[in-house]
Amino acid sequence: MNPSLTSIADVLLDRSLVGYTKLGSGLRRLWWPADPPSDALAGKRVVVTGATAGIGEAMAGSFAGLGAEVHLVGRNRDRVRRSAAAIRETVPGAVVHDEVCDVGDLDAVREWTDDLSTRVDALHGVVHNAGAMPKQRVETPQGHESQLAVHVLGPHLITDRLLPLLRNAGGSSVVFMSSGGMYSSALSADDLESTRGDYDGVRVYARTKRMQVVLADAWATRLASGDVRVESMHPGWAETPGVAEALPTFRSITLPLLRDARDAADTAVWLVATRPESSPGHFWHDRAQRPTTFGWQRPQDPAVVARVLDAVSSMTGTTRNWAALGD
Repeated sequence: MNPSLTSIADVLLDRSLVGYTKLGSGLRRLWWPADPPSDALAGKRVVVTGATAGIGEAMAGSFAGLGAEVHLVGRNRDRVRRSAAAIRETVPGAVVHDEVCDVGDLDAVREWTDDLSTRVDALHGVVHNAGAMPKQRVETPQGHESQLAVHVLGPHLITDRLLPLLRNAGGSSVVFMSSGGMYSSALSADDLESTRGDYDGVRVYARTKRMQVVLADAWATRLASGDVRVESMHPGWAETPGVAEALPTFRSITLPLLRDARDAADTAVWLVATRPESSPGHFWHDRAQRPTTFGWQRPQDPAVVARVLDAVSSMTGTTRNWAALGD
């Protein structure tokens, strides 16, 4: 197709809800970058959290199909075993490791990352896919609001603690699975634990997904001088067990247009397998960078970003030094 026409079409899809549906990815396949080679991840190792259903399980299967050794992370041991067994059955020769960790429990994260670091020498990819959208406010063992912990604090701590393994790979990628819903929420450093007023799970979901995008961008800046790349992305609207449980009305209305899990996982797999160049913002959808704010939204306030990052560092007991870190 003519590059000018594809650019116009892509922008129109990006600015409309159609781009979030399976129609959007179906059209963009006509011009988006090539698939990675079938052996793109042979001899490499990838971690996927929230990998026992939906997008995470599909993603883990796709990584295995590209030759990766996959560490499949979930909270429930039986579900982890079932998902790992399903991938081994579907992908001949797949090497899948069962990993049990509640990403929202920071003590469990510390224990699991310590254990993983004794078993492997390098990681070529980490995808933070674990998600939650409770209807009522729930606290983790450390007293943090559960969505803040699962979407922000746990992934940040995992990234921090697995950084030596990522650096040892000689080229690796970290991907935060955000959501297009983050566009509906401005970044705020106030009430991060969602203790004020009535709890709205959907609103907190959007806010923590916005925080993921800001956090990924900060990590990308922090590691810019090395060979660890960090991005965030959104999967579009997908038919998953999580959507069916948390947003049943939305699902019933949009069902004919929803992407399947493999389609929704595509960009995360492509980012890890191809490691494309990425510019500030570092937010992706359908194999292309997207804006982190729309035209009518104000850019992120650096002072607010700094407050959020400082709070995340404090809550996780990690360094507050967000300046660029070399190897």
